Amino acid sequence: MFAVIKTGGKQYKVASGDMLRVERIAASAGEKVIFNEVLMLGGDKPQVGAPLVKDAGVEAEVVDQIKGEKVINFVKRRRKHSSKRTKGHRQKLTLVKIGEIMASGAGKSKAIAAVGTGSVSAAALAAITGAEVAEKPAKAKKAPAKKAEPKAEKPAAEEKKAAPKKAAPKKAASKDGDDLTNISGVGPVIVKKLHAEGVTTFAQIAAWSDADVEAIEEKLSFKGRVGREEWIKQAKELAKG
Repeated sequence: MFAVIKTGGKQYKVASGDMLRVERIAASAGEKVIFNEVLMLGGDKPQVGAPLVKDAGVEAEVVDQIKGEKVINFVKRRRKHSSKRTKGHRQKLTLVKIGEIMASGAGKSKAIAAVGTGSVSAAALAAITGAEVAEKPAKAKKAPAKKAEPKAEKPAAEEKKAAPKKAAPKKAASKDGDDLTNISGVGPVIVKKLHAEGVTTFAQIAAWSDADVEAIEEKLSFKGRVGREEWIKQAKELAKG
C-alpha cells in the first residue's frame, strides 16, 4: 500500500518503511508526526481525494533535522560599473521514516501534526513542541481624546474705511516753460522736438487747431499720436493747474 501526501508545498509518494526528506517540520528527533494531507491511497482499493482523502493520514517518525546540499547563487552584471555577488544556501529539511498508512482514523492518532516551521504561529509551535511561549503584554488602551471646546466667536471687525488716494504730485515746471512730460505719451525725446518747434507750455498745446495738429504731426512724424493720446485734452486740464 502506498500514499501520496502533501507537505511543504510538495507532493511525495510514500510507502511504509521509506526514508524521506521533507521541508523542515516543527518537531524534535524521535517524535512521531502524522501527515494529514493525503491526496491518494493506493493498493487493492485505491482512493483519490477531492482534494484530500477524508480521515486518512500517514504516520512517520522524525529521524533528524538536517540541511540540504549547498546551492551557490552567482550574479554578475557586465556593465561600466560591473558588480559580482555570490551567495550560498542550504535548505532546512527534516528526515523522517514513514510508518503506518491509515485509510481512516487519522483524527484519533496521538501523533502530532506535521506542520512546517515557516507556516505555524508561535502558540501552535509551542503546542506541538511543548515549548513555553512568553505571553505578550496587553496593549494599553488609549484614553479617548478630549473633544476640543468650541472657541467663542470673535466679533466681526469693523470695516476699515479706505483712505482716499493721494493724487500724484505734478512734476515741477522747468525754467523754459511747463514740464510737458506730465502729458501721457510725451517723453523726453518728444519734449526736445516740441521745444525745437517753440512749444514749451500746456497752453500752447491746448490752443492747437486741427490744422496745427496736422502740421506738427507731419513735421515731427507723430502719425496721429496727438489725437490718439488726447494731448490737447490733457494739456487743457494741466493748464488749469
